[in-house]
Amino acid sequence: EVGAWTYHYSDQGDYTWDQARNFCRTFFTDLVAIQNQQEIEYLNRSLPHHKYYYWIGIRKLGGIWTWVGTRKVLSKEAENWAVGEPNNRRSNQDCVEIYIQRPQQSGKWNDEPCNRKKKALCYRASCQPFLCSQHGECVETIGSYRCECYPGFHGPECTDVVQCAKLEPKGVPMNCSHPYGDFSYNSTCEFRCHEGFERRGADVLRCLPSQEWSANIPTCTATVCPLLAGQQRGCVSCSHPHSLFTNRHLWGLGNQNCLFNLIYPISELCFPIAAISCPVLRAPEKGEMNCSHLHGNFTFGSTCAFSCQKGFVLMGLESRECTAMGTWTGDAPRCGAVSCPVLSAPDRGELNCSHLHGNFTFGSTCAFSCQRGFTLVGLQSRECTALGTWTGDIPHCEAIACPVLRAPDQGELNCSHL
Repeated sequence: EVGAWTYHYSDQGDYTWDQARNFCRTFFTDLVAIQNQQEIEYLNRSLPHHKYYYWIGIRKLGGIWTWVGTRKVLSKEAENWAVGEPNNRRSNQDCVEIYIQRPQQSGKWNDEPCNRKKKALCYRASCQPFLCSQHGECVETIGSYRCECYPGFHGPECTDVVQCAKLEPKGVPMNCSHPYGDFSYNSTCEFRCHEGFERRGADVLRCLPSQEWSANIPTCTATVCPLLAGQQRGCVSCSHPHSLFTNRHLWGLGNQNCLFNLIYPISELCFPIAAISCPVLRAPEKGEMNCSHLHGNFTFGSTCAFSCQKGFVLMGLESRECTAMGTWTGDAPRCGAVSCPVLSAPDRGELNCSHLHGNFTFGSTCAFSCQRGFTLVGLQSRECTALGTWTGDIPHCEAIACPVLRAPDQGELNCSHL
């Protein structure tokens, strides 16, 4: 037994390779996994000689020599075969023994059939799951262990973390996460520029095991717009808070020749000069609108002409124009129904009218009738036309006529007529 990592062997009997492994795994850790020449020399010096020698933890798995405890393939550098071995005599030698206290080639390995009985050479591991802070691999050594730290960690127990330089960007918003401590291994910092600025460089930096960041700190530069020059019908007044022709809000100068807003909003896009807009116009009810646009729909210089449907007349301006102030000339016109002269009931008669668009206007109809004892002479109804006139002539009521009476013979006749 040596320090933390101990060796053990079966001194009560001999076992096949499978039995030997079961013995080791039941009472210790596993069949021994030899890692270096120093370990071989120690075993050859410390263990007693046995005529059938000792099983160790190597076996063919899928035709490949493998350390069964770790499932690692036996590397060429780690091989310790005796001369002429492995020879796989009779094609059934799939397990490995170690010669202990042998006169020739002591400490060397030999392949053997797995059903032969030998001593079990076991070890109890000093490596435990909690060792090396779970940031490294525990490696057994004679009498102790050592930690082979994973990248980014160091120290005897891999408790120390690699540190990178603290990041202090100027004018670049940064958001960091630190799984092992501020600005240490595997810390990540994400960079996002404010609206109107573009990032130059990587968006995410990571602290590497080399104590270096994965890239340089990025910078944020103002979004660049095209150079303004020679714009027609416009005046340019510029201010540059960040650099020449970068994001800004520009307006035309306040004189009669400056009729356009120069708009460069703070965003990732730059927009061209646009004519001043006026509110969108609509055709009046019972009317139509026809517009022409010089610089864009309903912008400076646009003109709109108005007209009315048949039977209606335009009330207001026939056209309106969008001005440099973003307003229309005049007020909104409307369409009113054409009026006809007011009709009256005929003498001894009555008048009954219906009006679609207003009293005695286009589409109005009037029906005529006479009182008892009178009859209508003329049209029974008249309609107001789109020309502002009534159909037909004015009717009138006449008294119903009776046959003419004559005085009787030798008599007289005296009549009164209403």
